[in-house]
Amino acid sequence: MKPRPNYLAGFGSIVWLLVVILPLYVLVSASFQTRQGYGTDGPLAVPTTFTFENYANAISSGFGLYFVNTVIVTVAVVLIVVVLVAPLSYAIVRSRGRFATGVFRLFLLGLAVPSSAVIVPIFYLINVVGLYDNLLGIILPTAAFALPVSTLILSGTMRDISPELYEAMAMDGATPVRTFFRLVLPLSKSGISTIVVFAALQAWNGFLFPLILTQSDSTRVVTLGLFNFQSQYGVNVPGLLAAVMLSMIPVLLVYLFARRALVQGLMGMGGK
Repeated sequence: MKPRPNYLAGFGSIVWLLVVILPLYVLVSASFQTRQGYGTDGPLAVPTTFTFENYANAISSGFGLYFVNTVIVTVAVVLIVVVLVAPLSYAIVRSRGRFATGVFRLFLLGLAVPSSAVIVPIFYLINVVGLYDNLLGIILPTAAFALPVSTLILSGTMRDISPELYEAMAMDGATPVRTFFRLVLPLSKSGISTIVVFAALQAWNGFLFPLILTQSDSTRVVTLGLFNFQSQYGVNVPGLLAAVMLSMIPVLLVYLFARRALVQGLMGMGGK
């Protein structure tokens, strides 16, 4: 039997594609237009002349420094999350004691606590330890709030590893540390990729912590820079959209290269 085409689903897909592509088209085309051309032709017009002046103005206005600061924060958050979550998840999965179970439940409790609800104690703590207006003051709370979800994802991935593999490693005389590095980590690549992407996106898109815990231009990150650009380039829409494009490029690259691992890790397929 020949499959019957679903015209209704195809029409819906085309409509959804237009809904997604139209804002991206406006964003990209407007960032290469002049301010006068954008005001005359409108956002949907095809630009007749292309200019990189908007991107040059964004970089010269300090966006390059904001970009570097955001990269530093993102890399540091990812390293902290991976280094802490991998052995923690392994201990939770392999341990049968009440202590490991209690620690896991404590991390799950962190899922119910939004960062906005504890921003005042965090501000007080960061200020007391002398990390206010410092990139480390952004890195530590951002990593802390990424730990609960990352632990939940990676522990689920490690639970998918067959118990027979653990028994085979034990019969070969492997210690828990060797089992962790030789068996668990290689079979948890999908879950690790997932928490890397998740932590990177959390750090890159973070706004509340940079807004509250920093104040100088030297520690400003991309999201806070866009917030300030909104007032600086409020009338110059192409200039603002050029800054938005610069902030989106790393996120799009991460999604393009890691989307399969991200979906598989969230579905609990990492160890299979």
